[in-house]
Amino acid sequence: MTPPVVPRRAVLAGLAVTVVLAGCGGGGKYSSGTEHGATATVPAGAAAGTTTTFNDADVTFAQTMVPHHRQAVEMAVLAQTRAENSDVKALADRIRDTQQSEIDTMTGWLSAWGRPAPMPGAGHGTSPPGTAHPMPGMLSDADIKSLADARGTAFDQQFLTMMIAHHQGAVTMAREEIAKGSNADAKALAERIVTEQQAEITAMRDILSRL
Repeated sequence: MTPPVVPRRAVLAGLAVTVVLAGCGGGGKYSSGTEHGATATVPAGAAAGTTTTFNDADVTFAQTMVPHHRQAVEMAVLAQTRAENSDVKALADRIRDTQQSEIDTMTGWLSAWGRPAPMPGAGHGTSPPGTAHPMPGMLSDADIKSLADARGTAFDQQFLTMMIAHHQGAVTMAREEIAKGSNADAKALAERIVTEQQAEITAMRDILSRL
């Protein structure tokens, strides 16, 4: 029996679901290896809104989440011309806009902290070039090519499956920042990533079940 079609409005409303944070301990696989006491001070003239205290965990969070978000934006852009389902397109647009804004925020922090930001187009993989920090949920070049080659319902199914795993990786990374970071702005962003991306995972699972 074909399941009832959930109206698009109900699906998108699911994106606003408040997710209760749980299990935010620091024992995950994504590890910065930084102690809470390791702090630094933002240079004079730092960006407004960035608190003066940060540690290596904050830097690692920004340096790894930027390329992680860039890949999600890349996937979302593919949906503009390849997706068939209107809910998939609407979700992809939301992901693109939200994560690009967060990329801009995090690269601003890194500049204020005097730390290098990852260069665009550095490629895909589990770690940014020159680092040993894993980025769970990242797709390989072959994964991205497979997604780019798909069209219609096949694209929608592949996009949702891959983006769910990608979001789960981002949630893992964000929880590490919540547990180990010291910068108030970075920790607040990490909490927002957990809440919003878990809500999007719920919405994507619902859409996937109806394709």
